[in-house]
Amino acid sequence: MKKFFGEFKKFITRGNVIDMAVGVIVGSSFTAVVNGLCNYILKPLTNWLLALVLSKDTLSELYTVLHPAYKLDDGGVEILDLANSIYIDWGAFINAIINFLLIAFVLFTIVKIINKVRESQEAISDKFDEGKPTKEERKEMKKRGIKFSNKAAVAEFYAEKAKKIADEKAAAEEKARLDRLANPTTEDLLKEIRDLLKKD
Repeated sequence: MKKFFGEFKKFITRGNVIDMAVGVIVGSSFTAVVNGLCNYILKPLTNWLLALVLSKDTLSELYTVLHPAYKLDDGGVEILDLANSIYIDWGAFINAIINFLLIAFVLFTIVKIINKVRESQEAISDKFDEGKPTKEERKEMKKRGIKFSNKAAVAEFYAEKAKKIADEKAAAEEKARLDRLANPTTEDLLKEIRDLLKKD
């Protein structure tokens, strides 16, 4: 029993579980915000515009009756009883499509804004870090006795480092070339044969 509760405690205190719980709570709150924006601001405006275009008061009046059922009103006049009729509710269908499109548009806009903010933060962070030596470079400079305040020594260190990288790259390219000459591929052999045939 003690082992079971120990494992449960370990599971519950893991970072992933806590992150997931926070994500679920924030996600449900965010859903409420998106639904509120769609249902109380964008949807009524869209319904109003559609009602103007379709010359109906609301979208709920858009339906096609397949099998009508009638009832008598208080004045004895026969009226359509939608509760007992079979009909296609075009208004509800259009509302569902509009709701989906509005929610998708709002989410797209919010994600786009968040990504833009994140990109600008990363750009600012990159600009801030630009020109700063890395941890390894600081260790190397300290080992050599170079102080970061000595600009000439730092510039010489970076020039030496750039030359070393270029030399390593050139050496790697030369090694790859020699390896390819020593172990030619089928393509290399075919090219060599082609060149010999051209000479003849």
